Amino acid sequence: QVQLVESGGGLVQPGGSLRLSCAASGITFSIAPMDWYRQAPGKQRELVARISIGGSTNYGDPVKDRFTISRENAKNTVYLQMNTLKPEDTAVYYCHTIRRGVNYWGQGTQVTVSS
Repeated sequence: QVQLVESGGGLVQPGGSLRLSCAASGITFSIAPMDWYRQAPGKQRELVARISIGGSTNYGDPVKDRFTISRENAKNTVYLQMNTLKPEDTAVYYCHTIRRGVNYWGQGTQVTVSS
């Protein structure tokens, strides 16, 4: 059974930083592409960042040059380092992967950027 468990969310002031973690189980992590999505109230879920099995990365335009996705295969974990946070980054952040055509999501972690 595939499980994705996010952690690291919280309340941070504008300009601050957070690092999210997503621990995966039930999959061969080293061959799983991993993504971070986010969903703000009243908005559609959007792709934040993606990392391939080879380590190539892609980012959504709103977070380019501020967020960094990385993976640590030995720990079955993917990270999202978020710097220079803005109020518009406030959302629930979800970890995602796809295996054999099936989408798997974590439960989400809340990130709130506010003074």
